[in-house]
Amino acid sequence: MDAVRVITGTAVALDRSDVDTDQIIPAAWLKRVERTGFGEGLFESWRKDPSFALNDHRYQGASILVAGANFGTGSSREHAVWALMDYGFRAVVSPRFADIFRTNCTKAGLVPAQIDAESVVKLLAAVAADPSIEVTVDVESRVVYSAAAGVEAEFPLDDFTQWRLLEGLDDIGLTLRHQSSIDSFETSRSGWLPTTSSKGHVPDWRT
Repeated sequence: MDAVRVITGTAVALDRSDVDTDQIIPAAWLKRVERTGFGEGLFESWRKDPSFALNDHRYQGASILVAGANFGTGSSREHAVWALMDYGFRAVVSPRFADIFRTNCTKAGLVPAQIDAESVVKLLAAVAADPSIEVTVDVESRVVYSAAAGVEAEFPLDDFTQWRLLEGLDDIGLTLRHQSSIDSFETSRSGWLPTTSSKGHVPDWRT
């Protein structure tokens, strides 16, 4: 994944609480075998309403989603994170996230910035009034701020997760940091591997 340090851009105001992963990306989309293309299904049911925020051309190109509390509840589908990122979001700001959703975010490079409810209310109001204002999510300093909204709020991020985001390391990237050790093991391990006999008897591995 790409390294994430400071995200500055416009935002979408999604003034809804308890948004679950089925609302983020409906189950029908989980049949896809690719990891891309999910942005088209993001908030699919809600986007049928012409007044829904994502249908407002003023929000086009926004990289930050500001939402109500309990964002990402429900099933643990990673597709919800993929859909948000495929649409173009790089961070989500909310007073509270579902734990599994938050973990899925950090492993994919989407920043879940949990700030106090009062600051979120200010951001929602400011972005709704003027979609052109800028919001910054700073992973290095662990702060969300927007001068136009009068907001500067810290968000929790443990040191290890912060390091992963700053270095752009997903689980595969973390594993590949040990590439030399893996190669060394693969070249030195025995070529013998257990198998299942196709003839119905158990071979004697001692011979």
